[in-house]
Amino acid sequence: MEALNITLSVLLSIFGIILLIVLIILGIRLIQVINKVDKAVDDTIEKVNAFNDALNIVTKAAYAINKVGDKAINGIANTVSKVFNKKDKENEDEEEDYYE
Repeated sequence: MEALNITLSVLLSIFGIILLIVLIILGIRLIQVINKVDKAVDDTIEKVNAFNDALNIVTKAAYAINKVGDKAINGIANTVSKVFNKKDKENEDEEEDYYE
């Protein structure tokens, strides 16, 4: 009986040591994988930030083009409204002369 107790405690110790070694190896591998994922995420963030800079440039250019277009359209609208206002004033003047 005593031999069985000694044999079982030796086997448990050996299995415990093996399990501890396996867990240490898995922990080291996990750290390596996490470092690789961290590098990949950092790379992706840098690329997205570069893309954001390009989008900001495009947005500013579109805003500038929109502003120029709005000014041109306002100028044309003002010119057209002045032409029609002149015609309306001429028509009003003619009507006033007709009623007098």
